[in-house]
Amino acid sequence: MSKLPISRKRLATGGCSVILERAPLYMVFLLAGLISLGPFSIDTYLPSFHAIGLEMGADTIAVQQTLTAYLLPFSLMTLWHGALSDALGRKRVILFFLGLYVVASLAAAATMQIEQLWLARVFQGVTSGAGIVVGRAIVRDILAGPAAQRLLSHVTMVFALAPAIAPIIGGWLHAWFGWRSVFLFLAALSAALWLATALRLPETLPPDKRQPLRPSYLWGAYRNVLGNRRFLSLTLAVGFNFAGFFIYVLAAPVFLMRHLGVSETGFAWLFVPSVCGMIIGSWLSGRFAGRWSPRSTIARGYTVMALGAVINVGVNLALPPGLPWSVTPLFVYTLGNAIAMPSLTLMALDLYPEKRGMASSCQSFLQSAISTLGAGVLAPLLWISPLTLALGQFGLLLVGASCFLIQRKN
Repeated sequence: MSKLPISRKRLATGGCSVILERAPLYMVFLLAGLISLGPFSIDTYLPSFHAIGLEMGADTIAVQQTLTAYLLPFSLMTLWHGALSDALGRKRVILFFLGLYVVASLAAAATMQIEQLWLARVFQGVTSGAGIVVGRAIVRDILAGPAAQRLLSHVTMVFALAPAIAPIIGGWLHAWFGWRSVFLFLAALSAALWLATALRLPETLPPDKRQPLRPSYLWGAYRNVLGNRRFLSLTLAVGFNFAGFFIYVLAAPVFLMRHLGVSETGFAWLFVPSVCGMIIGSWLSGRFAGRWSPRSTIARGYTVMALGAVINVGVNLALPPGLPWSVTPLFVYTLGNAIAMPSLTLMALDLYPEKRGMASSCQSFLQSAISTLGAGVLAPLLWISPLTLALGQFGLLLVGASCFLIQRKN
């Protein structure tokens, strides 16, 4: 079992649970890679939507539903990844689902009909969430307080690169080798993550701290977590805040190619400014962890997000769709979102120190349920014009801010 190279640690009896002042650099990149598999699964094949539709004789909505086919089972399965890791250990669960994801990606590359691609995407959704859910639980296994906020901020900085890199990689793979190469790339990426996890990730949850998988226990535990109004409000705040940006990801093929005239290799116009905002916001969150209180950090994040959303609506009212003004406000919005997200996430997880895996599962379930709603309903409704997307972002931010204000009264 691999060891963590640290100066101060506490080894729990019977396992490799550790409490650190800071995590080693390789842990930051490995956790970021595991958490990034979800965004890569969504964003890498976006430039191929038109080609997939042409080859399979499917319209835009049918191809769009490959996102829904991925996100719905992703949402449902995230309820179980954390509970399984609480019972069986973090590392074992990650390795099992990463292995299945490799198979699902190879199947997606071999599909010939849109219905087959839907099915392959279902299995990708079932398996890809383990890294996201269990990765967040690992952060709280090994760190506490400002140190945990710093690690989650650093992971988010690396994770933020995924939405920018994924469609760029996907666009060039599509241009060079065709859309099937995108899914072969996802298979290779997940295989590399499996190997890195096997060789470098320590087991952070010792046997004496694991929770049973008995149905009666799980039922009571899920009721306890999902029935906590403060937990729900904090988790939904994160989900709706992120959805204000994610609708642009879901609508990217229409927003960029139809409204802004961008080619399959030009998706960086959307993702680079957005990701720069996420990286800088995450850096600020980590830099001031321990100096700003969690509530002060969140308030600053919401202020910046509100500024970005208002500018976005104003630009789209005043100017015709075009580059770079139609994408610039997303930098401001994602900057604010990244400032607030780590503190909101940790405030919710800290409500359940003995069931972090399950709490992380419930977080991912609720947030991905919002993303599923965005893929199946909101994005097709809002991609009519850049203005309707901007108004949708503003509305989602208002809902997220309301959720945060509600939890303060609970």
